[in-house]
Order: sequence, then C-alpha cells, then structure tokens
Amino acid sequence: MGWKPDITVAAIVERDGRFLCVEERINGRLVYNQPAGHVEPGEDFIAAVIRETREETAWQLEPEALLGVYSWQSPRSGRSTLRFAFTGHVHSHDPGRALDQPIVAAHWLSRAQLLDPSRRLRTGLVLRCIDDFLAGRRLPLSAIGSVVGE
Repeated sequence: MGWKPDITVAAIVERDGRFLCVEERINGRLVYNQPAGHVEPGEDFIAAVIRETREETAWQLEPEALLGVYSWQSPRSGRSTLRFAFTGHVHSHDPGRALDQPIVAAHWLSRAQLLDPSRRLRTGLVLRCIDDFLAGRRLPLSAIGSVVGE
C-alpha cells in the first residue's frame, strides 16, 4: 500500500490587491479557500483548474503560470493531498450560474482580510499559495505535461 494522495488543482487569482476566494461549508463549518478541486479521470491539470474555477466562482479562468506543487496531510483523517496551484486572470463572469456544492459564495478578499480571526481557512495551503504568489514565484505552464498511453 503506497502513498496515494488526492490530486487537486487550485486557482490563485489576484485583482487590485484582492484574491478570488470561495466560502464553503465543510463538515458543518464555513471555511475559505481558493477555487480548487479534484482532477477528474482523463482530465489534464489545466483543464481541471479552468473547470473548477468556473464551477466554484462562475468566472472564466485564463491560466498563465504554475505557481507550485504542494503536499498537505489532514491532521484529522491522515489523508494526503497533492495540490497543483496555478495563477492567471479571470473574465466573463456569469452571475446567474449556480455554484457547486458546498460553495456558499465567491469573494474577492485581501490577504489581511483572510487573516481576520472570524474567517477560518480550509488549510494552511490558502496563505502559503498567496504568499508564494506575492513573492513572485511562477513556472511556465509548459512545466506541466502529460503522456497518454505507453
């Protein structure tokens, strides 16, 4: 039985000093996260982050760079996650689009607002990704590749 992490993607999108975040209900608690989710079977990472951003925020994402790859282990369940975080910009917001469950709302929040004690972050990855973004970390999208078949 080897290490089998959940593979996820996340979108780190900044506009005018605020970051696109989702407020979601997880295990009965409201928490804040970036638009993020699992990569579906047969889906590439870039398609997954575009889809998750649209489903969770109703914004169309244009990925521009890979921010980084992050591992995280849940202290409650022990499950591991491997997160591929992308940066980019959004356009074409569809305010009438229903957001995926368990998303309550999408918000544009500053880093300082995310530090407010009244806001609980889903994991430490939220601030880590924002801090890496603010530090200027970027890799070209070509750093992500896939090979189908042999």
